[in-house]
Order: sequence, then structure tokens, then C-alpha cells
Amino acid sequence: MVLTALACLRRYSVITLGSGLVASAAARSFATDTRPTAHAAIASPGPTGELRSLEQRVSALEELHRKRPVVVCGPSGVGKGTLLGRLLKDYPDQFGFSVSHTTRAPRKGEENGVHYYFVDISEMEAMIARGEFLEYARVHNKIYGTSIAGVRAVADTGKTCLLDIDVQGAALVKKTNLNARFIFISPPALNVLEARLRGRGTESEKEIAVRLENAQKEMASLEISGFYDAVIVNDDLEVAYARLKQILLVPES
Repeated sequence: MVLTALACLRRYSVITLGSGLVASAAARSFATDTRPTAHAAIASPGPTGELRSLEQRVSALEELHRKRPVVVCGPSGVGKGTLLGRLLKDYPDQFGFSVSHTTRAPRKGEENGVHYYFVDISEMEAMIARGEFLEYARVHNKIYGTSIAGVRAVADTGKTCLLDIDVQGAALVKKTNLNARFIFISPPALNVLEARLRGRGTESEKEIAVRLENAQKEMASLEISGFYDAVIVNDDLEVAYARLKQILLVPES
């Protein structure tokens, strides 16, 4: 049992190492935050001056691993929002959502500050110029971005930060030391995705064509070895949700 625990401890110690790369000065500011973290708790002596037991240290490392930010990618219409919405509703004390900024108009039922921060192009460009984004991308002729302040706000609550961003943004996050996990939500087939896009009735024919073209590009990222930690095919919502929970809530063996 001791040997097994030691093996786990070494394994999780490796997992917690970030890439050591920072994409921008703003991202570096986020990365160098000196607030106490689980690392400090693991190494701190207990009341008796002795280190915590091996089991406690392994448990703390597992918790640290679970709280790594999670980047969720996938084509528009694949069901990312539905899956993340259920996770946030079922586990509000464990997960928090980093609300992205976008220059697109809100769809029916979307709320500013809940689904996105809806801003005009001039404001978005000004924020980009000030270095306020961890990542941003120009998608479907619109701009989307993840602010450093938004990610930090979730981290400050002690919850796992969930980020719903496109493949361009995910590639930028990989260049930071955020040490995130990356999950891709895939449709079973492009024709199924097309049917879903048409079914929600929120896009014109031209917009659907653009989204399908971008979907093919995003699906191509699955060919990049090691880019994603997990891929979930959303053929059945309940099955896909069960798989998402398994990935995020159950410690890896």
C-alpha cells in the first residue's frame, strides 16, 4: 500500500507541472499570483512540526489535479453549453464558469454576464490592446475572448474553472502556464451537427455554412497527437454527460 501511494504521489507531482510558457505579460501577471495554493498546504508542517501523512499528501495532490482549469472545445451546436450547464447546476460548489466576451449579438434567452459579456467591437479591440485577455480569437466574423479577470474570479472561489473556447483559443492557452486540461466534445457526424444547427433556428443559411466549415477545421484538431486529454462523442446526451462527470469528478487511477 505504501509503495502504491508513493507511486501515486510521484505521478500526481508530475501532473501538476505546468508548461512554463506564458503567452503575454497579462497572462504572466495571472500566473505569478502569490496567494496560498494547495502546493503550500502539501508542503507545510502540521501542528506537531511533522509533514502530513502520505495519504493526506496524496489526497491533496488529487484535489489539486481536479481543480486544474478545464478547457472545453467543440464545434458550434455540438452541445458544449448544455453539458457544462448541467455540470454547473449539479455541482455548483465544485465548478465555476469563466464567462467569455464576444462581439456577436445575444441569442434568444442569453443573458449578459451569464452566457457571455456582449460588447461592441471597439470595446473588445480596446481590451485586446490593453492585454486583458488570456486568449482571444476571431471566429465566424466575430471576436471571442477569455479575460484574465474572469478566470481569476473563479479561481479565487476555490472552484475548478470551466472555459468554453474554440480551438484557436485552446492553442493559445496551451502556450501559457495555466496547466489546464483539454476536452473536445465531438458530434457523431457532421450531418448530425448540421441538423442540430438547423433545428435551433438561430442562424441564417450563410451562418450555418460558415459554422459547418469551421466545424470541419475544429474536427481536424483531433488529428493533433496529445492536444486533448479526452474526447467525448455527444451522440447521446446522458451518456456524454456521464462521461464528462467521470473525467472531471473521478480521480485518475
